[in-house]
Amino acid sequence: MTLSPDALLDDAARLVSGDPSGMLRDVASSSAQVREAAVLATEADLASLIADGRPRAVVVCGMGGSGIAGDVLAAVAGLGGPVPIVTYRGYGLPAWVGPVDLVIAVSCSGATEETLSALEEAVRRGCRLLVVGRSGSPLDDLGQRGRAVFVPVTQGRQPRATMWALSTPLLVAGHALGLVSAPPEAVEEAAAVLEQMADRCRVDADHVVNPAKRLALSLDGVLPVVWGSSPLTGAVAYRFACQLNENAQLPAVWGLLPEVSHNQVVAFDGPFAGGSTRSADDDDFFRDRAEDEDGAPRLALVLLRDTAEHPQVARRAEVSAALARERGIPVVELAVEGSSPLARLASLVGLVDFATTYLALLQGTDPTPVDAITALKQRIARP
Repeated sequence: MTLSPDALLDDAARLVSGDPSGMLRDVASSSAQVREAAVLATEADLASLIADGRPRAVVVCGMGGSGIAGDVLAAVAGLGGPVPIVTYRGYGLPAWVGPVDLVIAVSCSGATEETLSALEEAVRRGCRLLVVGRSGSPLDDLGQRGRAVFVPVTQGRQPRATMWALSTPLLVAGHALGLVSAPPEAVEEAAAVLEQMADRCRVDADHVVNPAKRLALSLDGVLPVVWGSSPLTGAVAYRFACQLNENAQLPAVWGLLPEVSHNQVVAFDGPFAGGSTRSADDDDFFRDRAEDEDGAPRLALVLLRDTAEHPQVARRAEVSAALARERGIPVVELAVEGSSPLARLASLVGLVDFATTYLALLQGTDPTPVDAITALKQRIARP
């Protein structure tokens, strides 16, 4: 007998067997990562980092699951941050970066080619340095040459499942420098939010009460278009798309309002939209999409709503949702929880990380391996 999607997600034994490397377990460790990383960052020699005062700008260098640390720092700083915070994903450094700037190199493995290139250039230019990564790695060794402050990252997880161990040191250092508001109580609130999310999304909680399983069911068989309604939820939208790519091996489109209402919204009338044959009354995430006209994936709009939205952006989000429904495109809205910017971000990231893992397991995909990335790196490394 073929099980329904919700029955498959409520079969805890099946989920565990389909997740041999323990991605669900690693996602559930997020709150512990925050607390451990905060201690490790506090124990680092941050005094030497802040001795020269506030930097002109902060450049966070990282790739993939490590690069998200820069997005987290910028999102928590928000539009009121006193200096620019730039996430740089590539080789070398922009020409304007110099000794008055703080360069933060983040690599879970400590061996990321692009990040090593950026750090080497930062050392050559005499930039102030913070390094976050594996102890004894090439990144650690290079950082020592540049007299960098170093914060170690515990190993054993995929970089994308180590987000909080990589991001929290930046927040602690940023608070010490007066760049972001991330005092210990805000860090602990974020850890508590992640802890509560892990309990609500645990593998033995069925889909009726498990928000991550419900979200996974809503994403099954669709092409997600994920929009943030603020810079903070925009960072989560990018994280959401990346997690769909890596955990569930699925494509996704992401963006930030109001910009996406000037371009991406046109896709609501394109070949992947719902079409005029389905009315808004038929907006059912759980329908059998094999019964759609051609069986091809259709768009689904996912709106990530913040409590700190510009009034006009809030209006654009509401109108966008209405336009989507009128065109037969299903819409789901996810709202932040928590009071501080960090806690609000953590509430959505926690949900997204669990949901994309459950979506992979629903589709029979092991959420841990990244074979295409491994193959690409091996081919590049060949002489």
